[in-house]
Amino acid sequence: MKILSQNQAFGGMQGVFAHDSAATRCEMTFAVYVPPKAITEPCPVLWYLSGLTCTHANVMEKGEYRRMAAELGLIVVCPDTSPRGNDVPDELTNWQMGKGAGFYLDATEAPWAEHYRMYSYVTEELPALVAGHFRVDMARQGIFGHSMGGHGAMTIALKNPDRFKSCSAFAPIVAPSTADWSVPAFEKYLGPDRETWRPYDACALVTDGARFPEFLIDQGKADGFLENGLRPWLFEEAIQGTDIGLTLRMHDRYDHSYYFISTFMDDHLKWHAERLG
Repeated sequence: MKILSQNQAFGGMQGVFAHDSAATRCEMTFAVYVPPKAITEPCPVLWYLSGLTCTHANVMEKGEYRRMAAELGLIVVCPDTSPRGNDVPDELTNWQMGKGAGFYLDATEAPWAEHYRMYSYVTEELPALVAGHFRVDMARQGIFGHSMGGHGAMTIALKNPDRFKSCSAFAPIVAPSTADWSVPAFEKYLGPDRETWRPYDACALVTDGARFPEFLIDQGKADGFLENGLRPWLFEEAIQGTDIGLTLRMHDRYDHSYYFISTFMDDHLKWHAERLG
């Protein structure tokens, strides 16, 4: 693992690191914020998954999480959103596919399957690396994210309820199997059989029996992607009749940007801290 940068912040350390990934077969970059409490004892770890077109840097630079993470004693890990490099397939004119648009799934179709294995990377390889290099309590893990990353966080939590104790999302894509901006990517990554898409769709997972105790979702009512891409009400409908708890907060005048995310970041960190103990 290579250290790309380290900076002091709120008594803790904000670092950026790179390593050669076996899952994605390329070099991957990720960010970690370590609170001052981790100097003396293991701390809970919170995974933040970013949205389309983003890297590890967007939330690190604009998410405004460090002050509260330091206060609460949370380690925050921010992976990249896709494999990177000259050998990695891409669609240069399509921001909804390829680099920056990994959708936190393991692709099965050529040419994507060789590198686009972000589900395995985020759930297996990166946690093992973080556990080996940072003072983390892996028995206390939470996960959250934004947009495509909210989709990733919710599906990963639903498939791994024994690992994660908390999950939240900002403006998540709750039903990517039917959303305008994700269906074309799913067809290319996973093929035309929509049954194979269900493990990467939060609403479908719930319908198929997956369970997680509760979710927090914040959504801006002025979000330009709300009607065709995000549609949180579909998840609200999907959990009816189950024991899944949902706090869905709809906010007037807020859009899809990091102005929205940073406004409610403290709420999400406190939500996770309460459940991580």
